[in-house]
Amino acid sequence: MTTTESPQKSPQWTLRSRSGGISLRLHRRTAWIAAVLVVLCLVVVLASLLSGQFPITVEGVFRALAGQGTLQQRYFVNDVRLPRVLVALLVGAALGVSGGIFQSLSGNPLGSPDIIGFNGGAAAGALVCMLLMHDSSLLATGVGAVGGGAAVAVLVYLLAYRGGVRGYRLVLVGVGVNALLSAGIAYLLSRAELTDSLNAQVWMVGSLNGRGWDQVWILLVVLVLVLPPSLALSNPLLTLELGPEAATSLGLPVNSLRRWAITMSVLLSAVAIVTAGPISFVALAAPQIAKRLARSVGPSLAISGLTGGCLLAVADLLAQRLFPAAQLPVGVATVVLGGLYLGWLLVGESRKGLA
Repeated sequence: MTTTESPQKSPQWTLRSRSGGISLRLHRRTAWIAAVLVVLCLVVVLASLLSGQFPITVEGVFRALAGQGTLQQRYFVNDVRLPRVLVALLVGAALGVSGGIFQSLSGNPLGSPDIIGFNGGAAAGALVCMLLMHDSSLLATGVGAVGGGAAVAVLVYLLAYRGGVRGYRLVLVGVGVNALLSAGIAYLLSRAELTDSLNAQVWMVGSLNGRGWDQVWILLVVLVLVLPPSLALSNPLLTLELGPEAATSLGLPVNSLRRWAITMSVLLSAVAIVTAGPISFVALAAPQIAKRLARSVGPSLAISGLTGGCLLAVADLLAQRLFPAAQLPVGVATVVLGGLYLGWLLVGESRKGLA
């Protein structure tokens, strides 16, 4: 591969194979932002491995990662802290990409899975397995979450379809369906056994407590299968943002693209909910932060994923260290931060006259 750039310092690099048959354009700013976010994620991982009630030095962390050090160091680093921070990064990445897809489809910064109701559908499906079928295994809750999210996605799509799907209709219908789902979830919790209801309420907050390598491998397998086709949607979604008529005139299959994008987003949301519970606001905030960082005109799904992973890992680290005795669930931290961000976003949109 060779790298070429124009003499006038083009804002992007062009990577070409030696034969010239394959070329790839890479924006300079996007590449630098991605590199910075990767470094930040690594810093958060190291900070998470170092901090805790059992103190470990930097040397002790690296010795434990290499399979050396004391038994306690290997246990806390390799079996407790490392899988937890990896789950945070992977769940945040899944939510960031899912939110980026939905916001691009709806053309609205409020069009995230937790606002539109797809996360609520996945949570309701998982709760049906937990409370009605009394099966809290990863397989059962996974099937329930995917089924519930898919059912809500189909319902919202059909209700919003009027010779096509407009972004504002998708958001409005999704908000209404989300309200109904909240009532249904509250009913399930009220009719369940007390112990089951309390456990389900803790799960509903969203937490990374007790997450281990089982969740890491599940996330890795699903993301390896789902992320590449999801990231490949960046350019088609950018074209779709021009409007359905313009996208159709350019030869883009609009309806099939929307269905495929919604399917990928629902899968990403469902796997995040199964492993960590319905964590709120990451899917809402990460794509908007990524868009401002990259200064992109369309969805920057790769940057959204990195931003989401970094946000959730930082939020979990803060939740653990600010309240070490309480073991505050990360969902509480994201709700606080996300509520502040949502208020700022609504004020900004109202000033533009778009709210």
